[in-house]
Amino acid sequence: MRNHRTILVITVAGLGLTGLVACGDQQAPSFDRLTLPIAQTKTVDAPPPAEGPGDLTGAAAEPSPTASATGQGSGGNAPNPKPTVAKTQKWVKIFSGPSDKDTKPNADKTKGSHTVELNAVDNDQIGTFVTDGAGRTLYRFDNDTNKPPRSNCNGSCATAWPPLLIKSPGKIFPDGIDPKIIGYVERADHTCQVTINGWPVYYFIADAKPGDINGQGVNGKWFAINPTGGKTKAIPGFPLKNN
Repeated sequence: MRNHRTILVITVAGLGLTGLVACGDQQAPSFDRLTLPIAQTKTVDAPPPAEGPGDLTGAAAEPSPTASATGQGSGGNAPNPKPTVAKTQKWVKIFSGPSDKDTKPNADKTKGSHTVELNAVDNDQIGTFVTDGAGRTLYRFDNDTNKPPRSNCNGSCATAWPPLLIKSPGKIFPDGIDPKIIGYVERADHTCQVTINGWPVYYFIADAKPGDINGQGVNGKWFAINPTGGKTKAIPGFPLKNN
């Protein structure tokens, strides 16, 4: 009877760990590498690890900056306060503002990052649109849906329009975008794609440098996304075709 009970504990734990690999690059540990005798697996009172995905159910509060961190009581000029967590979606934390530290996005548009920056940028032609931390334009696709969030750009489409991916555990720092409307959606390949107001966001492979908007109006369905998740205005006389 004791052996059956022990096996059940291992099976349940295995199912829980399997769930950790969805929508991210974390790898669940393999039971093939466990060397503990089976009788010892019934000891489950060890403290939880200090690091991990954290609270999967709701927003997690970050500790407030201390007086020394904010410059209060020091007599000097106080630096900008550190952003706090405004929203949590499983293992991804969306902060209240831009990061107080420099972050470097992945140079490869097809690769995700554990830290993503989103910035609202003004443009005379199309209005205010959103870029990543490197200034690269982000787009939305009319064939997608935002209620519920769903990406319908896969295969060759995703080659031309690489999704902006967030790896877990992840952090998103917005500047000029309401953090409450930022999140992610799980794609068909189980990666996590950043969303704004439910709309999945993408790069365009033909944008070579920061600020390029070569994808604007392609097929009448691709537009740089604005800070509320809407479409920016088309460029007159600039209809592009792309499969």
